[in-house]
Amino acid sequence: MTVVEPIITKLENSVYWIILNRPDKLNSINPEMLDMLESMIDKIEGDSEIRCVVITGAGDRAFSAGADVSVFRNLSPEEAEKIISRKGHNTFLRIMNSNKPIIAAVNGLALGGGCELSLVCDFRIASDKARFGQTEVNLGLIPGWGATSILPKIVGPSNAKWMMMTGCILSAEEALKIGLVNRVIQSDFFSEEVKKFAESLAKGPTVALAEIKRLINSRIVNVSDLASEAKSFGRIFETEDFKEGLSAFFEKRKPCFKGS
Repeated sequence: MTVVEPIITKLENSVYWIILNRPDKLNSINPEMLDMLESMIDKIEGDSEIRCVVITGAGDRAFSAGADVSVFRNLSPEEAEKIISRKGHNTFLRIMNSNKPIIAAVNGLALGGGCELSLVCDFRIASDKARFGQTEVNLGLIPGWGATSILPKIVGPSNAKWMMMTGCILSAEEALKIGLVNRVIQSDFFSEEVKKFAESLAKGPTVALAEIKRLINSRIVNVSDLASEAKSFGRIFETEDFKEGLSAFFEKRKPCFKGS
């Protein structure tokens, strides 16, 4: 039986492509994939041939619809904090701290943890079919992979609260208006334009680009903020609202939250 890798990679013209490869699951991210992403970033750091990185999703429906919610079942608060939130933080910090420019090529849905993955990339280039949302509140949950810390610094506190507290889903153009994405490209030309942009970065002065990234990113994320987010994320696994939200998700119905 052929084993399908959940993440596939390729190197072309000094651009390293990381492709989330679970299209049947809308490229949702599980703990195994977090470990794979972290290992890939470690590989990238030591490879002088790689001068730029693109992260995208397989298929034409999703960049990533977020964390694989099936993993959430039966987790204790302590396990949720450690296995989900802190593990995600560790991987996403490696992406932010990489000395290579990293582009999120958002070709479809970027929801929950998928949106957070795009946040820790240096650039977010969106297809006109892309959609963005921090939808964790629909599960009675909070973002657990950095959005509470990083998103307000990108789109401002008010827009960040709007996204996280309503669970709304933004079109690519709406995301562009609030500064969540750098550019929106018609889907027919999306891959070609992302490739051009990545290759232009790959031809740039690597030391200067790395220093610009380091200086800016050092002001975006605070590790103590992430620790607080992880604790809150785990604590919510004890609430009745989260249990109801998770049940409603798997039963494909609207949750009935009671504030407990």
